[in-house]
Amino acid sequence: MSEHWIWRSDHVIPSDAAAGRRVVDELLDQLELQHWRQCDIFSVNLAVEEALVNAIHHGNRLAADKSVRVSCQVSPDRVRIEITDEGCGFDPSSVPDPTCPERLHEACGRGVMLMRAFMSRVEYSAEGNHVILEKDRDGPGNE
Repeated sequence: MSEHWIWRSDHVIPSDAAAGRRVVDELLDQLELQHWRQCDIFSVNLAVEEALVNAIHHGNRLAADKSVRVSCQVSPDRVRIEITDEGCGFDPSSVPDPTCPERLHEACGRGVMLMRAFMSRVEYSAEGNHVILEKDRDGPGNE
């Protein structure tokens, strides 16, 4: 079944958190305009911020000569975000579980865990430098 996207956005941004924040703000504004529930908007905000931090800091290593591509699509019932960095990628299955008692004091892996917890779908490319995040709308209204 093909998705009916009512809004699309494509950006190529520098490896800079402020540029990423502008893209996230634009996306969240669209979700607000479509009357998404605040809990869903929060989920998207958190997951996309984590994915952008991973792309900018871990993927591109803040390199000024590298960029991040961010594509966003919003339908009445789904939001889809694709983020691609120019880094060498990683194996998401090798990220340690940050909820294990011996790892609670370490920050590694929390972003990946949060993305998976807050989104309906998180899928990485085989190379590990491209992620697709999808969130299905939980219900009507802005509760």
